[in-house]
Amino acid sequence: MGSRPPPRLVVRRHDDVGRRWRRLWWGLAWLASLLAVGAAVHLLGARSTPAVVDHKQQRALLAEVDDLKQQVANLQRAGQVNEVATSALRGTLAQREKELSALRSDLGFYSRLVAGNGQRQGLKLQEVKLQPIAGSRGWTLILSLTQNAKRGDEVSGHATVSVEGMRKDKVVTLDWPALGDGAQKDGLPFRFTYFQQLQGTIVLPADFRPTRLRIRVDPASGETISRTVAWSAALSGNITTAEGDRDAQP
Repeated sequence: MGSRPPPRLVVRRHDDVGRRWRRLWWGLAWLASLLAVGAAVHLLGARSTPAVVDHKQQRALLAEVDDLKQQVANLQRAGQVNEVATSALRGTLAQREKELSALRSDLGFYSRLVAGNGQRQGLKLQEVKLQPIAGSRGWTLILSLTQNAKRGDEVSGHATVSVEGMRKDKVVTLDWPALGDGAQKDGLPFRFTYFQQLQGTIVLPADFRPTRLRIRVDPASGETISRTVAWSAALSGNITTAEGDRDAQP
């Protein structure tokens, strides 16, 4: 039997071609979707990353600012505590200095009064103090007089004060009659055996600036005492002597 010749026409199903095209389009669409998703993710990541970094930096800066504020507050509190402590210490030192000055004055007073060296000593101006009278141009003047306890004699007399100062750029001296009480025009009277504290009031003019006191103690018998005391020294209660000042001798 002879062989058959091959067929000249090949019949193919029309659906196979359409199916291949559909598969191709679906593949392209899937690939495009993948690319779109990848691009979207990339864009979102690129946009969100700086924001996250900026937020972290902002939080770090805010934390640093808060820490610095706390440090400043701590330093301010420490400074206030130190200021209060320093002020209290200065006040305590000033108070102790006043107490020490008073003790020295008392020591000198009682040493003078007892006179343990056995020497006979005459009338002495032991202390001078000035105290302002609030709301006025007046001043309370305090003079302490002593003599040796071993002397044993009563002494009497008067004490007067004059004030030197500046008035209209000129040196002026105000004597006792211009300062003292009219009832004590002769001065502050004294009479004692061992010691006595005299007290009086002086009034200064408004345009007068005092610089020093000149104190004169005139006993009924014996030598006169003359003392020059700086105004500031009288305010502190410390006697400052000047050349030529002297106490009475026995």
